Amino acid sequence: MKNLTYILFLILFASCQEEVVLDLGTLEPIPVIEAIWTDNNAMNQVKVTLSKDYYQVGDNEVVDDAIVSITNLGTGAKVNFFYSPATKKYLAQNAIAGKIGQQYELNVKMGEKEFVSQGTILEPPVLDSVVVEFKEERLFREEGYYLTVYGKIPFTEDNNYRIRIIENDTLKNSRFDYLLFDDSFGTSILDNGFELSGFPFKANDKIRLELFRLNQGAFNYLNQLVSLLFNDGGLFSPPPQNPQSNIKLRKGEGMVLGYFMTSPLLSETIQVPEDNP
Repeated sequence: MKNLTYILFLILFASCQEEVVLDLGTLEPIPVIEAIWTDNNAMNQVKVTLSKDYYQVGDNEVVDDAIVSITNLGTGAKVNFFYSPATKKYLAQNAIAGKIGQQYELNVKMGEKEFVSQGTILEPPVLDSVVVEFKEERLFREEGYYLTVYGKIPFTEDNNYRIRIIENDTLKNSRFDYLLFDDSFGTSILDNGFELSGFPFKANDKIRLELFRLNQGAFNYLNQLVSLLFNDGGLFSPPPQNPQSNIKLRKGEGMVLGYFMTSPLLSETIQVPEDNP
């Protein structure tokens, strides 16, 4: 491996006029499953697509004929999902939602293949309030309105959280917008206020903040996804690789990508004042 790396280095830097073409090959499309199951029926959905080749442009192919269900492992109650052409996602029949403290199993069948994953909807933390405050421009901070989240994390384990921001009905979903945190620095992050310093807003903006408490597998997946999004492919970057899915193949052969997220949902909507102070 060291000799191969050295040869590639010479080709790229000592022979600038020679074009090097990497044969990435063509692989069979891999199922990509993105499933969200919470105690709020408006959030619950399952999206199933197929991966595409590196050089292929356009959106991933949507799978619209999968058989999707989620089962409560404690009670045995099964929720079937139907495909919605309008959203290109699978939605729970009768708008059924999950229950806090219950363990669930996702089941997705695609032809001869069957995929499963399990997760528990954990107890939510405490969300006391979300305060919006105007702040002047400073070094490394734009002028604008900023949010500070107040609450409490009373748990000693399973402290894996995500905050999502929806600005004027649009989810902030770039690589800079994944707000993930755990208890690496203690559980008092919300006690004295957690300022979302990377999100300046304007007057009249309508903002919805959503707070999730994740199982470890889903949290690890999103952490790895963020690392992949920031990987520039440079000499000093680790080789890019897909995040490790918490979804497993129960029947059939092949791989699977994506994740199953079970979580409680805490939400707060804020209207930014009309004029600057």
